Parts: sequence; C-alpha cells; structure tokens
Amino acid sequence: MLKVNDINVYYGAIHAIKGVSFEVNDGEIVTLIGANGAGKSTILNTVCGLLHSRTGSIEFLDKNLASIPAHKVVKLGMAHVPEGRRIFQQMTVEENLEMGAYTQSRASVDPNLERVYEQFPRLKERRKQVAGTLSGGEQQMLAMGRGLMSNPKLLMLDEPSMGLAPILVEQIFDIIRQLHKAGTTILLVEQNARMALSVADRGYVLETGKIVATGTGDELLHDEAVKKAYLGG
Repeated sequence: MLKVNDINVYYGAIHAIKGVSFEVNDGEIVTLIGANGAGKSTILNTVCGLLHSRTGSIEFLDKNLASIPAHKVVKLGMAHVPEGRRIFQQMTVEENLEMGAYTQSRASVDPNLERVYEQFPRLKERRKQVAGTLSGGEQQMLAMGRGLMSNPKLLMLDEPSMGLAPILVEQIFDIIRQLHKAGTTILLVEQNARMALSVADRGYVLETGKIVATGTGDELLHDEAVKKAYLGG
C-alpha cells in the first residue's frame, strides 16, 4: 500500500531523515519507534506531503506522491492524525468531525458520522460540546474520529498516547486494535514502544534519522538492544 524509498529530509542545513526506506502492506499495523527527535513525526509529515524529500520516492497505492499536494493526498485515501491532536478548539465535536469529511460527498457524511459515533460512543454523548473543553483522552478520540471521516485506506497516527493517563492509553490502544480488526491499515508513530510493538505486525526502529532495526512486533519486543534502549531493559 505504501512504499517509502530512500528519503532524505532537511530542516535548513540539518539532515533530519537519512536514507529511510520502509513499506506498509494492506491490512497491517506498522509502527515506527524511537527516541524523541529521532525523526518519526518528520517521516509522517513527509509521507503526507507537508514536508518534501530531496531524494527517493513515496508511492501510495501505486501513485507517486512527489507532485501531489497534501490536501489531495487525503482524497487518495490517506489520513494523518497529527501529534498534539490539532483539533479545532472553538468548534463543537460534530463540527470537527464534519471538517474531516471535506473530501467526501455530502451523502456520505451522515453514515460516516454514525460509524465514528459507534466506534467512539463518548463523542456521540458530547457531539454538541465545544471541543476545547474535552479531556485529553476525548480530544485524542476526536482527532482519530476526524481522520476516519475521510474513509481512509491508510490511517497514520502520530503519538496517540502522548500526555494521557495509563488507563486512557489502554483505551486508545484498544481502539487501534478495533480499527485494525475492522480493516483499517495503520502506520503508527509512538514513544510508548512496548504498547506500539504489542499491537504491530511489523516495526522499524529509528535513531537520529536512520532505520537501525526492523522486524515483527514480537521480534522487536524480545530484541535485547531494543529492550535495553526503549523498553526499560
């Protein structure tokens, strides 16, 4: 579904992503793990067109994304739930969700809303509430629901557990499992490496902009170097 080949991304003179290649197959959960500043979010922003690589290629559903602007990538079937949620604070929950459906026909909005409300009953309870007054966990659910409103074939999640209490982290990962079971392909960036690898089919480990290890989620969970660096031994 997604093929990333030899991308190199710079912030001015800083070489942030160094020759990274990876792929996501239809129906998988693939995770990118690594320390803060390793380049995980930069990769997602490059894949969806917010940043650009100086080399290599990014293909999604056999289309080269090099000349496709970010807003048109969504229409191809890719949704990006960014780090920090980035919800529209002054809008209601339902208005936020409707914003996620801007690429969809009007006729599909109501059925999509019902699907999101089925997945996130809490959002249905708060559909008329101003989004900025939601708890952190509810805001993360809203950001994920907004991404799902575009009917994505690939859902990219950037740090969905950031800043959440442990019980809410469990809830968010339960939702990720449910989305995957329902057929959504997921590319997950997450600092909670143990949780990420526990749900992932495959994973890639990033260090200072390079991929230094890859394997199944289970293989990486039991890799001594990964355990020492990211799983607390």
